[in-house]
Amino acid sequence: MSTRNYKAKRINWIDIVDPSKKEVDELVLKYGFHELDKEALLEDNQRARVDTYEDYIFIVLHFPKYDTKTKRYILNEFNIFLSKKFLITIRYHTSTSVDRVFDNFMKWVIDEEDIHPWYILYDVIDAMMDKIFRLFDKFSKDLRILESEIFKQTSKNLINEIMIKKRNVITLKHMLNPQIQVLKMLELRTNSLFKDEFEVYFENLIDKLEKISSEIQILQENIESMEDTLKSIFDMQTNTSVKYLTIFSAFMLPLTLVTGFFWMNIDKLPFDDILVYTVFLLVSLFMILISFYLIRAKKL
Repeated sequence: MSTRNYKAKRINWIDIVDPSKKEVDELVLKYGFHELDKEALLEDNQRARVDTYEDYIFIVLHFPKYDTKTKRYILNEFNIFLSKKFLITIRYHTSTSVDRVFDNFMKWVIDEEDIHPWYILYDVIDAMMDKIFRLFDKFSKDLRILESEIFKQTSKNLINEIMIKKRNVITLKHMLNPQIQVLKMLELRTNSLFKDEFEVYFENLIDKLEKISSEIQILQENIESMEDTLKSIFDMQTNTSVKYLTIFSAFMLPLTLVTGFFWMNIDKLPFDDILVYTVFLLVSLFMILISFYLIRAKKL
């Protein structure tokens, strides 16, 4: 576990990364948190939510973290305790965005009386959302590269890349969309805990999250469009293969028919061998021409 602590006149911000069970027990005991909050800290993949108590609020939020090995997004769960006197953020993955916010507060030069717990929380969430927008910029760039590669090659790797992107979009959608309602609930419930004018800050966060949701929808539509294009290319390639096989089958059909009917006794037919072979060959060529004409006529 790594812990950083920022103290000001009106706030104590404790940022904890990957705590052990013993450390969670000590934290819950020290601040008198509810037993259900302890269970939430120890269990994986908690749903996004806001729980209000008499003197603090417990919040669970999720933000995406890119796994370079699997090329997929995983949940970076944030468990947050917010009160008038302290802000405790607990996460299980590192985040340069949060570290940057912490460093900025450590360099704070304005009167510390102006710093409130909810303002730090706003800054943390805002930084994570800005990171998501940067993530979307890279995602869109990768999609443009994939789109250009579709018409150059249709390899197994390309299919795999598209499916990974599709899976990532679905993960982002299920991770972030439910948090719009969570932030709206947070805005309402912090009203009973703080008397400051903070509504405009959380409205800004809600607006950003709704934009993120719209961006996810656009990315999903782009991925589905690319997938449909790739399927169309595969269908065209399959039709081309079938076309060549049809022409080849048309060439072999008369020969197969004759050998199947006469077996190896073609030399006993009452015709000259050269004449027989010539006729069969001409019939096969005629079948090829007929097949080719029908394919062209139907534009297959």
